[in-house]
Amino acid sequence: MSSVQLQEDKRVFDIKNKILLMGPPNVGKSVFFSDFTNIHAISSNYTGTTVSYMKGTYTIDGTEYTLLDVPGTYSLSATSEAEEVAIKFMASNPEAILFVLNAADLEGSIKLLLEVLEHNIPVVAALNLSDVAARKGFAINVPLLEQELGIPVIPTVAVKREGFDEITAKLGEVLAAKQETPAASPCAACSECCKGRAALDYWERAREIVGRVVKNIEKNPSKLDQFGDMLLTPWPGIALALLITLLSLGAVVGAGKALRSVLLLPLVNQGIVPLFEKLFSSMAMPVMLRNVLIGQYGIFRISFEWILALVMPYVLLFQLVFSFLEDSGILPRMAVLFDNMMRKLGVQGGSLINIMLGYGCAVPAIIGTRAATTKKERLMVTSIICFAVPCISQTGALISLLSEFSYWLLLAVFITGCFVFVMTAIISNKVIKGSVDPLIIEIPNLLIPERRTYFKKFFVRVKQFMVEAEGPMMIAVVIAAIIAETGLLQGISGLLEPLVAGWLGLPPEAAISLILGIIRREMSVAPLLAMDLTGLQMYVGAVVSLVYLPCMSVFAILAKEFNAKVALAITLATTATALLLGGLLNHTIGFFLRLV
Repeated sequence: MSSVQLQEDKRVFDIKNKILLMGPPNVGKSVFFSDFTNIHAISSNYTGTTVSYMKGTYTIDGTEYTLLDVPGTYSLSATSEAEEVAIKFMASNPEAILFVLNAADLEGSIKLLLEVLEHNIPVVAALNLSDVAARKGFAINVPLLEQELGIPVIPTVAVKREGFDEITAKLGEVLAAKQETPAASPCAACSECCKGRAALDYWERAREIVGRVVKNIEKNPSKLDQFGDMLLTPWPGIALALLITLLSLGAVVGAGKALRSVLLLPLVNQGIVPLFEKLFSSMAMPVMLRNVLIGQYGIFRISFEWILALVMPYVLLFQLVFSFLEDSGILPRMAVLFDNMMRKLGVQGGSLINIMLGYGCAVPAIIGTRAATTKKERLMVTSIICFAVPCISQTGALISLLSEFSYWLLLAVFITGCFVFVMTAIISNKVIKGSVDPLIIEIPNLLIPERRTYFKKFFVRVKQFMVEAEGPMMIAVVIAAIIAETGLLQGISGLLEPLVAGWLGLPPEAAISLILGIIRREMSVAPLLAMDLTGLQMYVGAVVSLVYLPCMSVFAILAKEFNAKVALAITLATTATALLLGGLLNHTIGFFLRLV
């Protein structure tokens, strides 16, 4: 069974029989990797999806090779973490390289390929996105391209598996030829052209090759291409982007609430929970144990109410919608549209992609900041995600808490989150030393996501959520049941009453929210659903939960990606900010309400 390695491990450079999967960002490498290794790597239609390598077993002619999916890069100049990793792999004696070219933007791909070819490693090129190139009116002379590069070139459409068998067969031929003549150069026709930058610049050579092999056929832009171009201009691009965002939020919130109220809540309240109540009532056990199992905060009650009925509908809907925005190529267009606005906050528009990814889960969003070109930008975007971006589980809990009372309350929390977002960006820009580079992003082709790949990604992400989040949430459920049903909650509530009731204005038993929020952020909201709260208390509780400290998994990834000092600093800062802001809102709004 193949295995996945997501973080850099020095031992991987010593692996024998390895093949590198290389290419520029946003060219479909992860689709090749998933198919050849049967490991479900998540691919997206924007730059920076793969920011660390992955490895799996790739069988060619009965021989097992280790296929390494190298981070996508634009060059081998070592100006970013992804390029440094790629260069290390190039120097680790791979058997061959499968290089993925972008047929719809051939010049940039060839420029990088020319750099790779100088290392004299056998290369097979996959000319991917051939269907998109044809749609745009590009006719590519593949035999002539092979002649210009001196390597095999196979046209492919990765999402449809077109050309995959030919790729495997050609790699087998190249590897067999290498064993027979190990000293031969794989780039005989190109080596003289690319012997060094002084002889001929890579870009000039790439333009020459494209000029010879690509013929432009007069073709009217498709409606999809026209719509993609509209999304890149301020008008109507910004209006369309806002409309798409509102429709996406509406789909997640509306369909999530419908799924929750029509299907999941009746299933839990009228089916699952009564079944367990009947089961445990028929058993002889101590009253306290029965309460822990099926009481008001019982494990077999709130595990279904909180996890299944509260969190899952919004997680499912968010993944469906967000995957569509990823695979269609809309997200990077939005990044370009809002670049000026983001630059005023101190980060580039490309960071918007990771920030939006944070609304799904902060962990992959923080890992995705590796694609940033400066450490300052990484830290700034990470801080914004931790302070102001709720994950989809937390968002679902907030929607459930607030929308039942008033959608205006939900809007108020959203506006407060935007305020925290802006202030976090401004303050971190002044505190964190360094610079942020201008936005340089490749605009992918606008595509209608291929059904098989789209739903495959959806199920992989849902599975990841189940594996990574279910455990911590169940731990929170068990802790909640023990604290509430054994009488510990009264003691903790009394201890924290000056903070919870006096400063925040919440019921004393809301102390359980602060405890559970350490484990999972959405669990800081869930207990509030069972309390009889006023509108002000709901608002304050929601804001505290929104800004509250990162959950355990986020703390762990912060320590791993940066260091324990950064993780501790962000944790203390978010906690202090949440409690300070919550108290200020409680006393300020309460003061004005008393005047009225």
